[in-house]
Amino acid sequence: MKLLFKPLSLLILVCCIMTSCNKKKEEAEKEQVKKRPNIVFIMTDDHATQAISAYGHPVSQLAPTPNIDRIAKNGAKFNSNFCTNSICGPSRAVILTGKHSHINGFRMNGDVFDGSQATLPKYLKEAGYRTALFGKWHLHGLPEGFDAWNILVDQGNYYNPDFIQGKDTTRIEGYATDIVTEMGLKWLKENGNSGEPFMLMVQHKAPHRNWMPALRHLNLYDTVKFPLPDTYYPDFKNQVAAQQQQQTIYKDMYEGHDLKMTMEKGSDSLRHNPWTTDFHRMTRAQRDTWDKAYRSKNDAFHDANLTGKDLAEWKGQRYLQDYLATVASVDEGVGKILDYLEESGLAENTIFVYTTDQGFYLGEKGFFDKRFMYEESLAMPLLIQYPQEIPAGSEVTALTQNLDFAPTFLDFAGANIPEEMQGKSMRALLSQNSSGEDFRDAIYYHYYDFPAFHMVKRHYGVRTHRYKLMHFYDDIDEWEMYDLEKDPQELKNIYEDPAYAGIRKELHNRLDALQKKYQVTSTEFEKNPKEKIDRAYKNFERLAGKSK
Repeated sequence: MKLLFKPLSLLILVCCIMTSCNKKKEEAEKEQVKKRPNIVFIMTDDHATQAISAYGHPVSQLAPTPNIDRIAKNGAKFNSNFCTNSICGPSRAVILTGKHSHINGFRMNGDVFDGSQATLPKYLKEAGYRTALFGKWHLHGLPEGFDAWNILVDQGNYYNPDFIQGKDTTRIEGYATDIVTEMGLKWLKENGNSGEPFMLMVQHKAPHRNWMPALRHLNLYDTVKFPLPDTYYPDFKNQVAAQQQQQTIYKDMYEGHDLKMTMEKGSDSLRHNPWTTDFHRMTRAQRDTWDKAYRSKNDAFHDANLTGKDLAEWKGQRYLQDYLATVASVDEGVGKILDYLEESGLAENTIFVYTTDQGFYLGEKGFFDKRFMYEESLAMPLLIQYPQEIPAGSEVTALTQNLDFAPTFLDFAGANIPEEMQGKSMRALLSQNSSGEDFRDAIYYHYYDFPAFHMVKRHYGVRTHRYKLMHFYDDIDEWEMYDLEKDPQELKNIYEDPAYAGIRKELHNRLDALQKKYQVTSTEFEKNPKEKIDRAYKNFERLAGKSK
């Protein structure tokens, strides 16, 4: 019996040890899962860096964004973050895939995103994350890789927007920014403390055209006179593409739809308004409040009888007042989500991100919209806080892009970064283990959406810390080059300047190298038939009410 007992005891002891080890391993694995950071990603549409007060632009100091600024105060502010393709859908596709537009297949609005390809939410789900998306999708088709989603139809409308959830489309009464914020908050409250890490994407329509503020903000900036840019009346010398664009505030904005101008004093009927659904979908009560808020200021405009530069500057002021009042609701929504994270104890282990899909013009060069590779359109605001790893008040000066978002989040999540992703993790930049000097010496940009709204030519280019080289092509063939240190407003095209011949050669070599690195083939430089371009010009003239 003694001989039998000893092996049995040994066996029992070994089993106990193995069971204990397995339990400890399971507990360690659970603890590791618990420690992986949550990700709350808030993205707006067309939010200019100039309109975020943490970045210090004079316009934003008159229309501050205190809640968005909290992220910069508590975490990191990126000062050289850029998009790869300055247009709504393509930027979103780059963020989801970590790949340039020509690789992920979504080059311009109107394309259909291939949802079957590998994306950030799919990789995170494999790593044990819950994933959710609410708000603007704008990639056609339906989201894949999310446990929960509810998306705006197409661009979305500010008032009483339509949402798609599963196979159902539902109109929800209210203001889009508030609705999307509440959807995100509701999901957080139901899932945030489940013990599993999560990624929540809250994606707003605001402040996209046509800049309709919430009812509570309709008169928010009526008495504020915002500074118009020094470049509001440009001459576009040696800038052919800029000469031929159709996104100048005082020439191309629709007076009714965009600027909310009325037919005559005492009338609430709008001037040129080709997209009636934005106003006609409002309830009677909403429209009454709206008309009452705009009537007195529109009547004052009629009394002033403005012309010439006075009229052009009035339009600039009306645009800025509406745009910045639309941003106000976004800032309030950011504050609500931040407050909940702090109150619930989730903030410490949550990466909180605020960004937009590209930059935007607030009158620089006379422009609204985006598309160009000029700085205001190219630069994207990016603010990230994560108390466990990012020192408060950090500033990142490295050349980063939306291409880098997916690899960064996967890195923080402890997941593998796929080799096919073309971006780089920014984690070392955020933890200040890297100065950023060697992170990237140049970025590549490529815009395709022509002929399309605003008729900005197709172009591609390279930007280094100091210089920029661009090639506009399709129905023109023009090169532009800028010394950003001496000419930050990009007014002087130095491409033909012999003093910069050496720099020009270096930039061409860098551009060629980046195109090779990112697998850009001759397909990306195809031109449109002249008939298609001519037809587009005529169609946009009709839409603008300039021809029949």
